[in-house]
Amino acid sequence: MIIYDPFWKTIKEKGISTYTLIQKHNISSSTINRLRKNQGISTLTINDLCRILNCKVEDILEYVETSDEQTL
Repeated sequence: MIIYDPFWKTIKEKGISTYTLIQKHNISSSTINRLRKNQGISTLTINDLCRILNCKVEDILEYVETSDEQTL
């Protein structure tokens, strides 16, 4: 399962708010909502976030192994 916990840490460390991402960098509010809910986003969006935040992919997302019994 892909989780976006590193994203929240990265924007906090860089002092960038979700408001700034939405207003200045044209990241949609629905994308921010998908990040909050650990739902899928496109690789293009991941690329944009890495460019905007000047960071690596692992600063945006993390893969966490889950068992087959867990619901996603």
